[in-house]
Amino acid sequence: MEFRSLRIHAMSGVTGVVLAGGQGRRMGGVDKGLQPFRGKPLAQWAIERFAPQVDELIINANQNAEAYARCGHRVVPDELTGFAGPLAGLHAGLKAAGGEFVATVPCDSPFLPSDLVARLRCALGDNDLAVAKTGSQAHPVFALARRSVLPHLEAYLARGGRKIDDWYATLKVVEVAFDDEAEAFRNLNTREELERE
Repeated sequence: MEFRSLRIHAMSGVTGVVLAGGQGRRMGGVDKGLQPFRGKPLAQWAIERFAPQVDELIINANQNAEAYARCGHRVVPDELTGFAGPLAGLHAGLKAAGGEFVATVPCDSPFLPSDLVARLRCALGDNDLAVAKTGSQAHPVFALARRSVLPHLEAYLARGGRKIDDWYATLKVVEVAFDDEAEAFRNLNTREELERE
């Protein structure tokens, strides 16, 4: 019962953003989120695990928008050109979000934790951003940010900044341990990994 009340609280005003805006270089330049995995597009697995945790879900994609739209959610591209990385996807998500908070996950993580948003939201406190961590490794694209960081992010991007870790270093960030669910953060970056699973 305690966990259920925590989860309801965590979902309050949260927009989820599935980051599918990359070029899929490690997968041979194909749109990674649309590659088949166990009978459906890879991104669909992440969407199905993530959607119940948030109030609305947005897919950030820079190509094949119609294919992503068939997953049943709004699709928004980066405003920055040239596949500028996850910060560009977060920027697009922050601008499109209806909630006070924005949670992000990558499209290539089909096993992501079903309690990700609840635990990040619980730990956020008065920080700007909460990010998942296993062991000593932070997972910067598994994060929950206040929508109020948008002007700060826009200023960073306008200065040419693109590195997610460098931007995080300018914020009040809390790292949230998920050592009990470390396997949930596995991502499938290559065709070999897709086939092996």
